[in-house]
Amino acid sequence: MTSVIASVELRPTRIALTRPWGADVRELSVVAVQVTDDAGVEGHGFSWTPTIGGRAVHALLEDDIVPFALGKPATPEIWQSVWERIHEAGGGGVTTIALAGLDLALWDLAARREGRSVIDLLGRRHERQPVYGSGVNLHYSLEELVAQAERWVAAGHRAVKMKVGKPDLAEDLDRVRAVKEVLGPDREVMVDANQRWGLDHATTAGQALGELGVSWLEEPLRADDLASHRELRKRIDVPIAAGENLHTVHRFRDWLDAGAVDVVQPNIVRVGGLTPFLAIAELARERGATLAPHLLPELSAQVAFTLPETTWVEDVEDAGFGQLGALAEPTGLEFSDGWVSGGPALGLGIRFAPSTTSGTSAVIGIPIKEHA
Repeated sequence: MTSVIASVELRPTRIALTRPWGADVRELSVVAVQVTDDAGVEGHGFSWTPTIGGRAVHALLEDDIVPFALGKPATPEIWQSVWERIHEAGGGGVTTIALAGLDLALWDLAARREGRSVIDLLGRRHERQPVYGSGVNLHYSLEELVAQAERWVAAGHRAVKMKVGKPDLAEDLDRVRAVKEVLGPDREVMVDANQRWGLDHATTAGQALGELGVSWLEEPLRADDLASHRELRKRIDVPIAAGENLHTVHRFRDWLDAGAVDVVQPNIVRVGGLTPFLAIAELARERGATLAPHLLPELSAQVAFTLPETTWVEDVEDAGFGQLGALAEPTGLEFSDGWVSGGPALGLGIRFAPSTTSGTSAVIGIPIKEHA
């Protein structure tokens, strides 16, 4: 008999960044989600967003998602019905970020119920996957940027990603050249403009960056503007990467079918969890696009182990949950010499330490006897 969701605990958490991502991005907002089924098995997941929207995510979980999910089967298969329920508040964005907390907890619960990790539940295909060093570094001085590149080399990374988007394109190009000089000819460099440009500037910048040999240009334009990305793709030769701000498989299909993107970068939490991420990964595979999950290395690495293809895992310097001291126990993952390997023994292995709690924990439940 399928177990049902008996209770859900929500715990809001704020985690200070060791290296701020900017003057206004100094912490991460997390809502830790614990699902307990009517057999007493627990599953742990989380919703996540940098600084903006944490309280809205928590409210959507508490007011709408959890009450609807209570009493339903404690399996990830309920994802579609929950998404359809909350779609009135938006097909993606805050809605899918909030839904990810429930979805991840249900995957964790499903694996723990069988005494396995989520990696083994899905089927491990790789013992290790490559990691690229990443940095939110547009506000770094040139000296700080070069020092970061030197740390990437020392860490064994064979590819790195840096930010571009200075007011003067010449400064962007000088910074890329400086990083490439540190990295040498055998390491790849990707660049991320974080939606800062218009079409004409992106065209000029893309052509110049192509001459420097960058491997991809990420989010050169507003992520909402599919038409301009499609036009830009016709104008430049550098592969375009996008997806961290796309939220549904439907939107990813639009971009792929329009020929606007070469490297697909879904963020597992922003798309709504592991369930929709797997569908997006399959779509990218069918369309012949490269898949590169966005951020969340302790989560992205585990999923990457289960995919058929070699998959880059993004590791922003000093921004992993473990590096920030936010986890209750180690995940079992090992990041070393440009690779990630290992994994947890049970579930996803991602539980947040009680010391990170910054708000009141809320437990929402139903009498188990009603669903026995």
